[in-house]
Amino acid sequence: MRHRKAGVKLNMTSSHRQAMFRDMVTSLFKYDRIKTTDAKAKELRRWADHMITLAKRGDLHARRQAMSVIREKNVVHKLFEEASERFGSVAGGYTRLVKLGRRPGDSAPVSLIELITQESRDKKKKPAKKAKSAAAPKAKEKAVAKDAAGAVEVTPAVPDADAADVVEAATEDAPEEKTQVAADPEETSGPAEAVDAQADEAVPEKAETEAAAAEEQKESKDKSE
Repeated sequence: MRHRKAGVKLNMTSSHRQAMFRDMVTSLFKYDRIKTTDAKAKELRRWADHMITLAKRGDLHARRQAMSVIREKNVVHKLFEEASERFGSVAGGYTRLVKLGRRPGDSAPVSLIELITQESRDKKKKPAKKAKSAAAPKAKEKAVAKDAAGAVEVTPAVPDADAADVVEAATEDAPEEKTQVAADPEETSGPAEAVDAQADEAVPEKAETEAAAAEEQKESKDKSE
């Protein structure tokens, strides 16, 4: 079991591995970014986070511990002076890994490791706020446009002055016509009375025709006898 043996071996001896990571962490704090393989970049992230934690602590013992790892004193002093301003109150996550593909020759996966400062975090947050604030007016404009379209469909057209006069005249004439119809009931009953008169006239004509037919029958019987 590998208890208390954190980290990667990278097919190196411990002295070779420690010397390599000391050089790499020094270069990282000196230039803010370096390019290396994925496995080395992931392990270097642990070393960089530990050094930044010591720099944020800022006492003499932390400075001596950092100088036992970082090879250049100027880099250590710069790191301790700028740690509180650059990294702020963030606890962890001081580095970023960006994969760059594969290296020509041995086709090893290569990554870019860089330091994340408080300024870069603020720059990332601001565009998101701008995008939200820009999206809100667009949504409001769409809602206003929908409301306007609905209002146009619902609101009736305003009649002209002439049309209004015509409507008023029609409403004034309508009650008079109703009263006239109610006042002259004989006109409404006229067609019915005409029909009854015609029926009365048709009754005697039928009786006469029947009587004539009966006389003709009698005459025909007498002649036959």
